[in-house]
Amino acid sequence: MAFLSNAMQYLLTFFYNITVSIGIPSYGGAIILLTIALKIALYPLTVSQVKSMKAMAAVSPKLKELQEKHKNNPEKLQKEMGELYKTHKINPISGCLPLIVQMPFLLAIFWAIQGFGYPGGSEFLWFDLAKPDKTYILPVISAVATYLQSKMSIMPDQQQQQQQKIMTILMPVFILYISITFPSGLVLYWAVSTIIQVIQQYYLNQKSEAVQGEAS
Repeated sequence: MAFLSNAMQYLLTFFYNITVSIGIPSYGGAIILLTIALKIALYPLTVSQVKSMKAMAAVSPKLKELQEKHKNNPEKLQKEMGELYKTHKINPISGCLPLIVQMPFLLAIFWAIQGFGYPGGSEFLWFDLAKPDKTYILPVISAVATYLQSKMSIMPDQQQQQQQKIMTILMPVFILYISITFPSGLVLYWAVSTIIQVIQQYYLNQKSEAVQGEAS
C-alpha cells in the first residue's frame, strides 16, 4: 500500500507540473486530472461491474422462484442456481471482483492526498485542500453525487430495490458527514470520481438499452 500511495503522490506532482506548464498552477486541478486518469484506466472494470449487475438483475426473478421452490432443500437450490448461472453465462462473484481490484487504488489515493503537503499552496477555488470546507458546499456536492450514483445502481428486483433505497439515503448522509470533517482535497477527489462514475454508468445504461432495442 505504501508503494501505491507513493506512486499516487508522484502522479499528483506530475499533474501539478502540467498545470504549472500551462500557466495555472493548482493542486486542485492536479487532483481532478489524477482522478480522471484513474477513472479512465479503471473503466474496463466499471464496464465489467455494470454488466454483471445487469445480468444478475435479469435473472433475479428466476432466482427468487428457485429460492421459494427449494427453500427446504439447500442442496437442490445450490444445484439449480448453478445451472441458472451456467445457462445465462453469469459468474455471481464477477460483480465483486472489479471492486476488489479497485480498492487498493482507492485506498492509495486516499492516503496519498490525506498526507500530501501541497508545497505550491493548497488554496483552490473557495476552499483550502488541506482543510475541511467550512462553507459545506463541497461536502454537499459530494453527497448529491453519491446519491445520484446510488440511485442509478438500484436494481429492478423489489427486495433488493427496498434494500438499495435505504442505502441510497444512508450512503449520501454518511459521505456528507465525513466530508464535513475530511480535508477538502479528499472530498474533491471523491466528488469528481463519483460524478465521473455517474456519467460512465449513464452512458453504459444508454448503450445497453440501445442494444436491447435493436435486438427486439
